[in-house]
Amino acid sequence: MALMLGAEALEGVMNMREAIDLLDGMSQHEAAGKTFISPRLNSNFEGGWMRMMFAADYVAGYAATKTFHMIEEVGVRSVVSLYRLADGELLAVLDGRLITDLRTGAASGVVARKLKIDGPITVGLIGAGHQSRAQLEGLASVYSVESAAVYSPTVENRERLARQMSSKLGIPVKAEASAEAATRGHAVVVAATSSQSAQPVLRREWLDRCRLLCAVGSTRPQSIEVDEASFRSAKLVVVDTLRAGDEAGDLHYAVKSGAVRAEQQATLAQIASGAVALPDTGLVVFKSVGTALQDLALAMRYFELLRGRKDLPGALDLASLKKPVSARAKGA
Repeated sequence: MALMLGAEALEGVMNMREAIDLLDGMSQHEAAGKTFISPRLNSNFEGGWMRMMFAADYVAGYAATKTFHMIEEVGVRSVVSLYRLADGELLAVLDGRLITDLRTGAASGVVARKLKIDGPITVGLIGAGHQSRAQLEGLASVYSVESAAVYSPTVENRERLARQMSSKLGIPVKAEASAEAATRGHAVVVAATSSQSAQPVLRREWLDRCRLLCAVGSTRPQSIEVDEASFRSAKLVVVDTLRAGDEAGDLHYAVKSGAVRAEQQATLAQIASGAVALPDTGLVVFKSVGTALQDLALAMRYFELLRGRKDLPGALDLASLKKPVSARAKGA
């Protein structure tokens, strides 16, 4: 019988450094040609959408599906199913929210590990949802972060994140009244918003001291999170999948306009394996849309850690899936 793991069962089981290690290793398997990632299936229906993904790791011997859907005015729910490749047996069904947050923060952590920045740094965040929290935690797992700033158009959201992450990380996190104020002067900047606008929420002129820009919020063709100038001025654009340009509107239009050339891009797998080195100077942009391979890396570890437990809280009786992540909670 498959193990059913709700959100409560996953909480606190794995920390961010472990997640970064897992994604680093999985990315190296990908670079060696030992994995498979399917194209994402996107379906729109009246009142919402559904997305489905699949990946396999031939080295580890596991495969996973990730499905997530959105209902307008309600939010997003997601679930990950883990399979054994040898016989196709379904091993576990896991709530997808924590996995999604953790793997997205960890992916940025993999890039950050390869991008040396001397001394303590500061981080600027646009967006005050789950993804921003995970991004800051991932960066703080790699760099010596001395302070951070956050902007969200919702005052209570940005103040809540500042308060909670200050307490969790033991650093000052300041809520700012504008996106520009939150991003100017920082070595690392994160865009993790829920914006669906065709107008960018982040502009190149604000990145006056930025070495690494992690753009993780926009995964819809119609959304422009980062402006074209940011991509154009980047020494290197790192993507977690070569399909990112088909999925994220800001990268799609940057490639279409010639702002991002083929030789200007590298994959997360190439960076993790050392096949492509990050530049010593200049701006690096990491554009992440997420892959089922990242979900698989964490799902199989959760399964291995929890399958022998007799006291698991929060069995996935779909109770956790009754609490969707709102669009506001995800991003701004």
